[in-house]
Amino acid sequence: MEKRINVFAKGMNSLKPLFEMGSYLHNSTLGKELIELIDFRVSQINKCAYCLDMHSKEARAAGETEQRLFGLSAWREAPYYSEKERAALSWAEAVTAAEVPDSVYDEVKAVFTEQEIIDLTMAVTAINTWNRINLAFPPQVGTYKVGMFG
Repeated sequence: MEKRINVFAKGMNSLKPLFEMGSYLHNSTLGKELIELIDFRVSQINKCAYCLDMHSKEARAAGETEQRLFGLSAWREAPYYSEKERAALSWAEAVTAAEVPDSVYDEVKAVFTEQEIIDLTMAVTAINTWNRINLAFPPQVGTYKVGMFG
């Protein structure tokens, strides 16, 4: 594959709002651990190797277990996710697929506040955007270091 634009070197002005959104979300009541779980799951769906590398490292640094990361693609059958995590994962998958039925909304509404649902939606749309940027302009997979982007 031909080397593509280094979006982190050439596009920082364009990326700045995404970094600011990430900062906001990591300070929200959702918590870094849940956001990393969502980021990892959405990155699995979108097949973004760079983001999977990044979010597996960030999740592990935040205390996430390997078992839960390894089982995340089959979270519905795995017993080790909380009700809140299950609702968030269901919401993340639905928003990523651009099909959000009332049943999924009802599930997330039962365990999250209205502000948290908005923040959760922003987290899902943010990682979807990052996945697409990194698929369009692939950085070198495996080079991410925990905390690299703040």
